[in-house]
Amino acid sequence: MGEENEIEKNELLLLRRKLHLLLKTGQILVESSADTSRILRDMNRVAAFLGIPDDKLHIHVSYTMLLVNISDEKHSVSKFQKCEKHTINMEALTEISHLSWRAIREDYSLDRYEKELSRITTQKRNYSPLFTAILAGFACGGFCKLFGGDWVAFLFASCCAAIGFRIRQSCEHFGINNYMSITIAAFISSVLAYYTSKTGLSQTPYHPLLACTLFIVPGVPIINFIDDMLESYLVVGFTRFLNCTVTLIAMSFGIMLAIHALVSEDITIADHFSELSIVPHDPFYIYAIAAAISAVGFSIIFNTSKKLLWFIALGGALAVCTRNFVNYELGYGPVVGSFMGGFIVSLIGVKAIHWFNVPGHVLTIPMVIPMIPGVLIYRCLLAFITMKGVIGEVTNATYNGISAALIIMCISVGVAIPNIFARRYLDKRRRLKLQQQLEERKARGKFIEW
Repeated sequence: MGEENEIEKNELLLLRRKLHLLLKTGQILVESSADTSRILRDMNRVAAFLGIPDDKLHIHVSYTMLLVNISDEKHSVSKFQKCEKHTINMEALTEISHLSWRAIREDYSLDRYEKELSRITTQKRNYSPLFTAILAGFACGGFCKLFGGDWVAFLFASCCAAIGFRIRQSCEHFGINNYMSITIAAFISSVLAYYTSKTGLSQTPYHPLLACTLFIVPGVPIINFIDDMLESYLVVGFTRFLNCTVTLIAMSFGIMLAIHALVSEDITIADHFSELSIVPHDPFYIYAIAAAISAVGFSIIFNTSKKLLWFIALGGALAVCTRNFVNYELGYGPVVGSFMGGFIVSLIGVKAIHWFNVPGHVLTIPMVIPMIPGVLIYRCLLAFITMKGVIGEVTNATYNGISAALIIMCISVGVAIPNIFARRYLDKRRRLKLQQQLEERKARGKFIEW
């Protein structure tokens, strides 16, 4: 009897270790901003590597907590894992995907798998903080050019955004609340951009104000929110939506503080934004270059692999040129144009994931970020911030806000739809591949089921 109890105790300890590794894998995915479908798919693949039967495994995903339960007729074991630090790390998503397949194919031991997880958790990002801040600045400069600014305004926007991004990094380093860091960065970037408009060096002096804080816009969480809602993961999707909303409120608050601090110097600042044209007046290749710069800049913010940057640059250029062609040349408007831009690059991304062997969102999300409607967002914010009781102010602010929301929604849906339909086909192929590799592993005598 004592020997049986000892065996059962050892089996329980082994099972708890397996659950720990499974939850650690899920924690990396959640904290690196994976969508819920990917989290569950990769965790189930790792569970298969660990020898945990699918019919005995239950996984619950939320924005801040993971729960895994293994149960049969006699036993039920549960374990929780907090997920507190949320960043965007495309390299980690790719590494976890590769590791889950490699562990099965090469018969990893638990020690070796745990060592690989630790390496992924502790590895440095592909780009230094200073380099990331500089490229984040250029990403916002690309937005400035897309909004109709000249190249001097591009440089001003880049400098102001880079300083704001670096300040946000410093705030996070010192442990300042994330939303407060966003507010501080938005305030400083906006103030700097305003004073560049007084230099007289640019023919479009107010465009940098439109673009200098767009590094804050939560593009990845917005697209993950749409993806989760379409896949019926309603609770975690709605939580992502609330996080996006609070992020935008924090950004708006910083901009509002800057504008109210500057209104005493320039009481017509709001009028400048209502007069800015958003109709393209440069050749298509200029917008392609600006979009490529923005796409690459956001790829670096998201810690995307260096080998993918050239492809993402081409995809960003294609997305913006498609939007502009559908919008202005065909006359279908910015909403349909943005949807088509997101849809086209997402279709290409579905094929490209096999070329580069990376998750789809690693490619498609940075490509569509340059289509964010910054002018409309600012017009909406400024209309609400600077209201004076004039008739039509609320209507104008609401119109711009709804237009911006529809465009962002259509970008997200355009990206999500091809992935959702392709995923059903790809998931079938992955299941067959997984089953084949598990059978091969069993034949080698390396697979032990719990």
